[in-house]
Order: sequence, then structure tokens, then C-alpha cells
Amino acid sequence: MKFTYLLVVLFTLSACAPVVSEDSSKNRAINNEITSSTELNVLQDPPGYLAKNEGKLSIQDSETAYEMCVRALTDYYKAVWNGTNIELDTFIDNENLKQYMQKKIQSQYDVNAQFNDKVQNVKIGAWEVEYTDDVDGGFLYLKLPVEMNKTVGSRGEVTEFLVRNVNGKLIIVDWYTGTKDGYDFKGSVTWASS
Repeated sequence: MKFTYLLVVLFTLSACAPVVSEDSSKNRAINNEITSSTELNVLQDPPGYLAKNEGKLSIQDSETAYEMCVRALTDYYKAVWNGTNIELDTFIDNENLKQYMQKKIQSQYDVNAQFNDKVQNVKIGAWEVEYTDDVDGGFLYLKLPVEMNKTVGSRGEVTEFLVRNVNGKLIIVDWYTGTKDGYDFKGSVTWASS
């Protein structure tokens, strides 16, 4: 009975939770360091991810953008598999992208919650970052191969992000996971800047 009550509470909480132009230069980097996000706690106050230069994005922002994307992915996978909350405002400024991610999280939770296979931690493999300058101040493209270690076994996929500097804060402006049976792959969705 307690287990059923807990499931109802988790489901109710998850349902209520807020869940280019011409390139003038390109910079690329590949990081082969594998990191784990076991130490990240989704209940802590989310940090702000500040750009090195308030007025412009650069390749020097790639480490901070990487940290932000790892935190976003960890919170996302724990929301999808464990039913925990994710604070999308920490990572995303665009209301349309936030709504899309909320629907994606709820849809994926509805599919995955039945397995009772919780995500324990998230490991990032050899990741790539590319800086592209444009008329809007440039963006960072990050490609992160992810391994989710769960209660039983693990699962992997690659997630791609576009990150911009918005008023001195790094913000995810696009987030895509391209697995063939994934939510993003099933239907192409486009959102306008808000």
C-alpha cells in the first residue's frame, strides 16, 4: 500500500513540475577525459553558469558549458528514470524549448517508470566542442556520449547541445538526442526564439 501511495505521489509531483548566419571562425576541441556525475545532487540549489566575458561567447567558455550540460543531462535522466525534479530555468531561457523538454520528460517518465530501474550516475565519454562565431555572438556545439548507470545495467546515447551567452549567462538554446527510438528522433520539432 505504501509503495502504491509513493508512486501516486511521485506521478502527481512529476506532472506538476515544470518539468545562422555566416560562420566567420570555427574552433574545435575533443576531450577524452571520462567524468562521472555521482556527486551532483539535484536537490542542491542549481549554480549559475557564467560566461568568461559578459558580452561575447568564446571557446574559453567550453568547460563551463560542458559542466552545465553534464548537470542538465544528470538532472534530465534522473527526472526521466527516477521521477525527480529538474529545474529547467537553470539551463534554458526559451519558453518553447522548456515546454518541449517538459513534455519530453513526462513522456519518457511515463514509459520508463514502470521498470523501477533507477539511474545511479551518469558518465560522459570523449566529448567534443566546437565554437562558431556568428552575428548573434557565437555558439558552442557540444556532443556528449552518455552512459547512464542504473540499478541494473547501463544504457548509452549521444546528446548534442547548442549553447549561447545570454546577458553573461550560458544558456542551452537547443538540445537533441538522436537515438532511433528516441523522443527527438520520432518527430522533428522546431521552436522560435522567445
